[in-house]
Amino acid sequence: MIKIYTDGSCLVNPGNGGWAAIINSDGNVKKISGNEKNTTNNRMELMATISALKEISSNENIEIYTDSQYVKLGITEWINNWLKNNWKTSKKEGVKNKDLWLELYNLDKSLSVKWNWVKAHAGNPLNEEVDLLAKKAANLD
Repeated sequence: MIKIYTDGSCLVNPGNGGWAAIINSDGNVKKISGNEKNTTNNRMELMATISALKEISSNENIEIYTDSQYVKLGITEWINNWLKNNWKTSKKEGVKNKDLWLELYNLDKSLSVKWNWVKAHAGNPLNEEVDLLAKKAANLD
C-alpha cells in the first residue's frame, strides 16, 4: 500500500504558489515539491496530486490524503458530470484547470487510487508537514 499526503499553497491567490507531496511506500518515504509563479491555490493542489501519482511505477493500491475538497470531490464526483457536459459546470461555464483535471483523470484511471479528505490544521502530522513543505515551496525568492 502506498500512502500519499498532498497539499498546495499560494501566498497570495493568485500569485506565487507551491505544492508538495509525501509518498510512503512500505516505509520508504519520498518528499517532493515544486512551485510556479502567477498561479492559484487550486492549481497547486492539483499539481501536488498529479506530481505524486507520476512518481508511482507499480500497480500497488494507493491512498491519497488531501485537505482539498476541490481535489477530492472534483476527481471522485464532479468530473463525471464535466465529461458528460463537455467540460461545462452546472452553471454552464467552462471548467477551470481543465488541463490539470484531464491529466489527473488519466492518472486516476490508470492506477488504483482511493481518495481521502482530511481536515486541514487538525493535528494530522503528515498533513501538517506537507502543508509546511508546500508553503516553503511557494516562498519564491
